[in-house]
Amino acid sequence: MEDNKIRIGITQGDINGIGYEVILKTFSDPVMLELCTPIIYGSPKVASYHRKALDLTISFSIVNSASEAGHNKLSVVNCSDDEVKVEFSKADQEAGKAALSALEKAIEEYKEGLIDVIVTAPINKHTIQSEGFSFPGHTEYIEEKLGNGEKSLMILMKDDFRVALVTGHIPVSQIAATITKELIKEKLMIFNRSLKQDFSIGSPRIAVLSLNPHAGDDGLLGKEEQEIITPALQEMAAQGIICYGPYAADGFMGSGNYTHFDGILAMYHDQGLAPFKALAMDEGVNYTAGLPVIRTSPAHGTAYDIAGQGIASEDSFRQAVYVAIDIFRNRKRDKAARVNPLRKQYYEKRDDSDKLKLDTIDDDI
Repeated sequence: MEDNKIRIGITQGDINGIGYEVILKTFSDPVMLELCTPIIYGSPKVASYHRKALDLTISFSIVNSASEAGHNKLSVVNCSDDEVKVEFSKADQEAGKAALSALEKAIEEYKEGLIDVIVTAPINKHTIQSEGFSFPGHTEYIEEKLGNGEKSLMILMKDDFRVALVTGHIPVSQIAATITKELIKEKLMIFNRSLKQDFSIGSPRIAVLSLNPHAGDDGLLGKEEQEIITPALQEMAAQGIICYGPYAADGFMGSGNYTHFDGILAMYHDQGLAPFKALAMDEGVNYTAGLPVIRTSPAHGTAYDIAGQGIASEDSFRQAVYVAIDIFRNRKRDKAARVNPLRKQYYEKRDDSDKLKLDTIDDDI
C-alpha cells in the first residue's frame, strides 16, 4: 500500500438504505482511487448484492483487514459471519446489527493504526440500538469510543458554510435547561480550535445564534440571551476568540449574513440544521470535530424512500471523503508547524542601521 495515500475506513451503515449505493457510485470514478485507499467495513456479499441490483460496474477486493488493502482498489473487510438479507427500505434489527458490527471493526482497526480516518454511511438510529450501542447517533458513540476524554462538536458544512451545535440530539423540551454559559464556552472553544487546526483559518470569525425569537427582545421573549449567551460571548472574546451575537436565527440566515462568518454556532439541532439543509443538503457533510479521530459522513440519512432505485446522489458522500482527506492533511501540517515553529522575527536598533534579528526563544511564539 502506498504510504502517501490516506487510508479511508468506510462503514457500510444500514444495508437496507442507500449507503452502499452512494459508496459504490463514489468509487466508480477512478480518480477517487488515486486520491485515497478506500476500505469498506461491511459484507462482500451485501456489496455484491447492491452492485448487481443497482447495475453498477465496479470491482472490489475482499480482504481480512485494512492491512491487506491494495492501492488503486476498493477493498471490503467482512465484518460478520452471519448471512444478512437485504430488504430495501425496511427497518430491520438484523440490518442494525450488521451496521454496528461494521462500525466496531472500523474503530478496532483505527485503534491499531490501520486506517487514517473514518467515513460513516448512514445508520438507522432505532435498529442499531443494542447492548453495544445505546447512543443517539454516530457522534456520541465515536466520542465515547475514540474521544480519549475529549468532547465532540457536530459541524454540518459545505465549503465555507459551517454550522455547529451547542446541543445535539435531545428533545426540544430539554434545550433551554441544557444550555449554560459553560456549555456555550466549551463549544466555542472546540469550534475555534477546529477552524484553526482542521480548516487552516488563522483568525476564525464565529457567529452565535440566539435561543429565543428576536434574540429575546431585551428580555420580553426570554432572558437566556441576557443572562447566559451574551456573558459567554464576552468571556470568550476576552480570551481572544472572535465571536459575535447573539443573532436572531431567522433574520441572520434569511439576510445572507451567514456568508460573512467562518462558522455559525446554533443553540439546538433544528435551528442550525434546517436552514443548512435547505441551502446545502446535496453536498453537505457532517463532521465530528473536537476528537483525535477524523470522522465525516454525508448530511443525509438512510433515504429508505429511494433505496434500491438507483437514483440516490453520491455527491454528499463524495464530499465527506474529500473533507476527511483535507482535514487529515491540514492536521498534519498544523502538527508539523507546531513541532518546528518559525522563530520570532524583530528589528533591533543598536546603531544607525536596522538589522533583522532572529529570536530563538520558542516560548514567545
